[in-house]
Amino acid sequence: MYSKIDEYVKHLIRVSSPERTAWNIERMRDNVPPNWNYIDGCMMVALLSMSEITGNPEYADFAESFIDSFVQEDGSIRTFEPDKHSLDDINEGRVLFRLYEKTGKQKYRLAADRLMQALREQPRTAEGNFWHKAIYPNQVWLDGLYMGQVFYVLYEKNFGTGNYADTLSQYGQVHDHMRDPKTGLYYHGYDQTRRAFWADPVTGCSQSFWLRAIGWFTISLIDILEELPAGADRDTLTAIYRELMESLLHYADPETGMYYQVVDQAGREGNYLETSGSSMIAYAMLKGTRLGILPDKYADQGAKTFDGIVKRYLSFSGDALNLGGICLVAGLGPEDNRRRDGTYAYYISEPIVENDAKGVAPFLLCYTEIKRRHPAH
Repeated sequence: MYSKIDEYVKHLIRVSSPERTAWNIERMRDNVPPNWNYIDGCMMVALLSMSEITGNPEYADFAESFIDSFVQEDGSIRTFEPDKHSLDDINEGRVLFRLYEKTGKQKYRLAADRLMQALREQPRTAEGNFWHKAIYPNQVWLDGLYMGQVFYVLYEKNFGTGNYADTLSQYGQVHDHMRDPKTGLYYHGYDQTRRAFWADPVTGCSQSFWLRAIGWFTISLIDILEELPAGADRDTLTAIYRELMESLLHYADPETGMYYQVVDQAGREGNYLETSGSSMIAYAMLKGTRLGILPDKYADQGAKTFDGIVKRYLSFSGDALNLGGICLVAGLGPEDNRRRDGTYAYYISEPIVENDAKGVAPFLLCYTEIKRRHPAH
């Protein structure tokens, strides 16, 4: 089955182009023209990792040509709208550092500079955290830590002064405000003003533990820890990461190793084992072990989760493979979309799809960690 995964990815990129990708289900559903977005960005990160671990340049070549269709010679990014102040739109910039290192093309450096300038201008809460988007004032979402902070750290490391204090401060605020001490899990969102219709009037937090939000958070932690030098900054983030990984062990499904769409509600009607968030957590556990941050039991758990996803949701359709069990999208608000209220009923109501990059990309990242662990696969 593992050998089939490589063919699955090759098929996805061979039927995709910047104009129409096989993995951006939201864009196809909504008939949105090609644009710079985090969904494709996640896939480009995964393809670069696939190329690195397999030695096959086809993956990296596709990623480079895809990014080149948006990044112009002067570093401007086609369709990027900084006035939206959306952390999601920063995420795709992660690949610019690898492409700059690979090719030396100045346009990648200039594009990273533009995204960093947008991040400098991102509105913040009174406590100093980036707003998730301009349309979500004073709100911090776990998703946004992955979308913005990994790029921020990579920029500081590659082109900046190596000052990570701002990032560490923002993670500290998230830990203090969004972590539930009873479960050790993190709430999806936090409104610093407590005014959002979904926010608890006392804590400011949303009311459920959405798996993929926690998954984004775990990936952000381990990807940043890979970049941070030894010292107090790294030690602080390591403690947050280890604490969360320990908490998540208690919520893995005993049979499959996977995690539920609403993490702490196993067995509740409508809840289901979800692919994207499970892949993210498995990746974080496998990578954390490889980097020497976690003990070996976490790699065993991550591998069990990966195998559980393969057995449950990876299926044959003719000569192709399909990856199912992926929550298409979920969020909180805005004010004119009160269906997205952060309740259990809301999270289980969102569509479940196949082959969307929000599931495929972390699944592939997890696969690369499996291959690092067992090169013969």
